[in-house]
Amino acid sequence: MAMPISCSAFCRTALALALVAGGVPAFAQESANQSANQSGNQSATQIASNQATGEVVLIPNRVIYPGETIELAALKQVTLIPGKHKPDAVATLAVELQGKIAKRTLLPGRYIPSAAIREAWLVEQGAAVQVFFIAGGLTISATAVTLQPGSAGDLIKVRNTDSGKILSGTVMADGTIQVSAS
Repeated sequence: MAMPISCSAFCRTALALALVAGGVPAFAQESANQSANQSGNQSATQIASNQATGEVVLIPNRVIYPGETIELAALKQVTLIPGKHKPDAVATLAVELQGKIAKRTLLPGRYIPSAAIREAWLVEQGAAVQVFFIAGGLTISATAVTLQPGSAGDLIKVRNTDSGKILSGTVMADGTIQVSAS
């Protein structure tokens, strides 16, 4: 017959396993606003305005998998326990997290490291895109295939479909690629 495990021993074991597995637990308690609103449907403006009042952070309320878009509904607003401060290099504001993509698994009750999120790709790998070379009044355009994904402002490699040459260019906000002379 199994012996009952005391809650404190169980909690210590769970904390030790979590620390060994990686990630930093958020030492926090639910904020009054989150407790009153159990549905988790707070607007982004409410969450952003509440964060300026003190050590209020956003943490996942469920597992967020790699490649998944982070939605405000998947986050829980908590107030840190007095005396605890959030570590550096963690994303805790709604504007830092809304619409970003998880690079790795984000666990409930844990801080979200800034290195674990990225911008959404504007162009996917293998997509056909328009490539532009602009110099003064001269504009040359061609069709190319992306060799890697990228967000606006990223430098990525593309292959010209006509010549087969590989070019490096910057992803523009409209999804085109601008190359420069090299």
